[in-house]
Amino acid sequence: MKRAVILFNLGGPDAPSAVRPFLFNLFNDPAIIDYPAPLRWLLAQIISRARAKTAEAIYAHIGGRSPLLELTRAQAKALETELNKADDATNRVFIAMRYWHPRAGQTAAEVAAFQPDEIVLLPLYPQYSTTTTGSSIAEWMEAIGRWSLLARTHMIRSYPDNAAYAAAQADLLKQTLAQADGAPVRILFSAHGLPQKVIDAGDPYQMEIEQSAIAIAHAAGFAHPNQKMADWTICYQSKVGPMKWLEPSLDQELARAAADKVGVVILPIAFVSEHSETLVELDIEYRHRADALGITPYLRVPALGTHPAFIAGLAELVRTTAAAKSAPLPDLETPS
Repeated sequence: MKRAVILFNLGGPDAPSAVRPFLFNLFNDPAIIDYPAPLRWLLAQIISRARAKTAEAIYAHIGGRSPLLELTRAQAKALETELNKADDATNRVFIAMRYWHPRAGQTAAEVAAFQPDEIVLLPLYPQYSTTTTGSSIAEWMEAIGRWSLLARTHMIRSYPDNAAYAAAQADLLKQTLAQADGAPVRILFSAHGLPQKVIDAGDPYQMEIEQSAIAIAHAAGFAHPNQKMADWTICYQSKVGPMKWLEPSLDQELARAAADKVGVVILPIAFVSEHSETLVELDIEYRHRADALGITPYLRVPALGTHPAFIAGLAELVRTTAAAKSAPLPDLETPS
């Protein structure tokens, strides 16, 4: 039996010239800007043009391009190897990026050529949101219609409190905490923010972020009976525009840490790969803010990448999902 596993991720520009079209694809997504198509297209043109220079400056810090595709390829290779170690199926892992190459249409063509007996859809977003996983699945369903991919399809919706995911995060967190050399620190589980109106419309992202934080805290040993809970909290980064976003923000939590005279250890809880939000936003921009506030130490937990426990956990998710008698695709409607 042949099984195709599709890894969904955001994607990122692969050259300075790709920054503006990448931004256009992002803002032209109805899951991001819920306007009628002609108006959304116009707004995406305006926003991408206005933000292009700022985004190019951000990517200039990391060589003018996103490393996300190469890192996702490494995860795909590691997962394929893990799946084929002890599996009756011949597994092949594909990548479908949402806003830059390879897009779902290109990947669907490659999957059709592979002719799998079954397909497992696996988002590299541990927590579900209509703006990430929901959007990626919607584009995938449109793409496979053009290629008549009729293989039985299974969907891994999310895995916010998966034991392997939490264990891998806890392992990296404890390694980073050791660098504090006993200094008082507050752990900040930092997630990419969303407009509050998205959550108010029924999106489960905030709830699943909270599930992830609790699972990691338990896995790291911060919540044993009769033991004082470690100093940790959840916050949100990457706010864009004037509307109200999820709070507390990372800015607010840095200010609170400075007032409390504690250092910070930041764990990017919603990101499983390094990209601009970790390598630039957390490692450069927020580090400068922390320095200005007198926060020390300022430490950042690496993204999961190909951590063995994480990859093994993804492989187990694929196997158990494929073994299920029925695994219907989720309702793809964006809450209104």
